[in-house]
Amino acid sequence: MTMRTRKLGTTGPQVSALGLGCMGMSPMYGDADRTESIATVHAALDAGMTLLDTGDFYAMGHNEMLIGEALRTAPAGLRERALTSVKFGALRDPAGGWGGGYDGRPVAVRNFAAYSLQRLGVDHIDVYRIARVDPDVPIEETVGAIAELIEKGYVRHIGLSEASAANIRRAAATAPIADLQIEYAIITRDIEREILPTTRELGIGITAYGVLSRGLISGHIARDRQFAATDFRAFSPRFQGENLQHNLDLVEALRKIAEQKGVSVAQIAFAWVLSRGEDIVPLVGARTRERLTEALGALDVTLDEADLTAIEEAVPADAAAGTRYPAAQMAHLGTEH
Repeated sequence: MTMRTRKLGTTGPQVSALGLGCMGMSPMYGDADRTESIATVHAALDAGMTLLDTGDFYAMGHNEMLIGEALRTAPAGLRERALTSVKFGALRDPAGGWGGGYDGRPVAVRNFAAYSLQRLGVDHIDVYRIARVDPDVPIEETVGAIAELIEKGYVRHIGLSEASAANIRRAAATAPIADLQIEYAIITRDIEREILPTTRELGIGITAYGVLSRGLISGHIARDRQFAATDFRAFSPRFQGENLQHNLDLVEALRKIAEQKGVSVAQIAFAWVLSRGEDIVPLVGARTRERLTEALGALDVTLDEADLTAIEEAVPADAAAGTRYPAAQMAHLGTEH
């Protein structure tokens, strides 16, 4: 495996073709082993991955502190190559609740950034983005506040997350936008209708999360899997009852294609997103070195036209059963507006 690089849009940084999504290293999918998580970050950096993605609200700062520790304990050469991508804005409560919405006011942007810089132990954030557009604050004000942080040296580039095409255009008219972070997978292709054409028109890159649909198309979910109450998937419609069984049927269809190529289902899933364009950087949500190594193997998988046709026939667009978030959270996704 040789790590390739891709550029985040026309104005963003050069990054590894696969980034590391660190959310799962905090208690989002049940407990995670801190020692193994840090070892996984180190292994990712050693493999040439440079983009580390987090959010200040992942376990209320836990994820940023974990990444901070991983960076402090990494060899200097690897640490210097690491780029941080940080989402902010989601409001939590001490019990871990999510009912507060999002805060994109300029004063809040500066406050969130101040805490992230401390937790990460860095003097700047490479890509900074609000997790969801605040419906009560014009996107121009939020983006403008990040632009001011760039002027002061605290941020390098502006990103967006789960924004509508209209908000992407408004943001890009305010300041240069490096990338849009959004869910994109074989079974999650909403962005192909309007979002992806818009970002390509404007020269904005894509960092794709949910490539394995939170493990659903990893090939490692059993039909009788029970999720802990602290696991996001215990509430996700795609993992419930008949939806789960239908979706796992799709996984089995993908498995047949993967076996014919001598690779895993997860590797097919990452290779498919990589094949969608040089402007797309998939995020690997690995919590262990074993899963990281599997995902990195996708860089050596080449999908020809026959493979892509077979994948399309096995899992057509909109074939998944169930929405990707519960109803309350779906309301905050710009792609659904």
